[in-house]
Amino acid sequence: MQTTFTEDQLKDPGTARANEILRSCVHCGFCTATCPTYQVLGDELDSPRGRIYLIKDMLENQRQPDAKTVKHVDRCLSCLACMTTCPSGVHYMHLVDHARAYIETHYKRPLGERALRWLLARILPYPGRFRLALLGAKMARPFVGLVPDPRLKAMLEMAPKVIPPVSRNDDPQAFAPKGVKTKRVALMTGCAQKALNTDINDATIRLLTRLGCEVVVAKGAGCCGALTHHMGRENESHTTAAKNIHAWAAEMDGQGLDAIVINTSGCGTTVKDYGYMFRDDPLAADAARVSERAMDISELLMQLELPQCADQDLTIAYHAACSLQHGQQIKTHPKTLLKRAGFKVVEPADSHLCCGSAGTYNLMQPDISKELKALKVATLEAKQPDLIAAGNIGCMMQIGSATGIPIVHTVELLDWATGGPKPPMLEGSTDTGVPRLR
Repeated sequence: MQTTFTEDQLKDPGTARANEILRSCVHCGFCTATCPTYQVLGDELDSPRGRIYLIKDMLENQRQPDAKTVKHVDRCLSCLACMTTCPSGVHYMHLVDHARAYIETHYKRPLGERALRWLLARILPYPGRFRLALLGAKMARPFVGLVPDPRLKAMLEMAPKVIPPVSRNDDPQAFAPKGVKTKRVALMTGCAQKALNTDINDATIRLLTRLGCEVVVAKGAGCCGALTHHMGRENESHTTAAKNIHAWAAEMDGQGLDAIVINTSGCGTTVKDYGYMFRDDPLAADAARVSERAMDISELLMQLELPQCADQDLTIAYHAACSLQHGQQIKTHPKTLLKRAGFKVVEPADSHLCCGSAGTYNLMQPDISKELKALKVATLEAKQPDLIAAGNIGCMMQIGSATGIPIVHTVELLDWATGGPKPPMLEGSTDTGVPRLR
């Protein structure tokens, strides 16, 4: 794609990167075949190619974003299926993130939208505040039918039936390995996940220590910054990310870290991009070190000696989170591990398509999100599985709200199969009992 940025415009690092990305696009349209919003809405401007044209025009002309451009950029899920499909290697993620930051600083949204975004940015990344918000939403749910705004309805409907108590395993500390120590790893405990489902981190710690890892929860680490980053709020996201970089760099410079393990794939995609996000920052070197050591839990488990388990007589429908299969290009590891644990693994049709969760997307674009959720749940249920497994808390909440099939994190199943407790989500469900090691 030909661009006409001036030399002065290209002095800005974000614009220079956008120029590189735009020039790599050849207008082929392969991205439209795998874009969820294009498939649902059928509008070229709701495809990656259409958004690229809108972003190019906005940035080249340095114009105030108009409502049309903002609408179509906002409708993007950042699922990154287009990056998996693109034959030209267009790095759409960096382009749309830059566009969102530009919109955030150059466009004045309607008051209601500004208030909603401010509220989400002030609540979701903070587990204590989020827990209180969930309690309030739970109490207000009986009145959800009286709420006129679909976005506020989505926020109330998000509250789980049971809000788990705080897990002290998420406090800064170190967990000793069982047996011979093989690795020392930092576990990112996250933010929203700590309020929504404490079983995931607990299972991760049990499994990794059982496999010989010393697991450290670093003091000062917290939210990865993804939620605010994808809203274009760069200052907030970078401030949050910097705390993680300082915390993990201190551990690396202290007793050392073999990996920074992440069990929420949406966070993993962002942490692995810290090196790029802080490329022109004094923290650049430490950010790059953090990105190099960041690993999804499935990547780390592939390096460890996970025992081969007997047949569990359970069929697992594996949901591939977009942030894992597209953002991090991890496609086979979770399935390989589940099979090694003795489970039969099946995949739904159109497994490349997003479930509609996408961070805060299900709260800000509830109508599109619900349509994508219905499509995803239908394809999963068509496989008639005993359970659904996923590697991202957002996907688990989204899918779990629309199906009666239990949905659990992949690591919970691996922990169970290798001697850990039965996942609490499965208590009372009809299954074959406790898995067995071979």
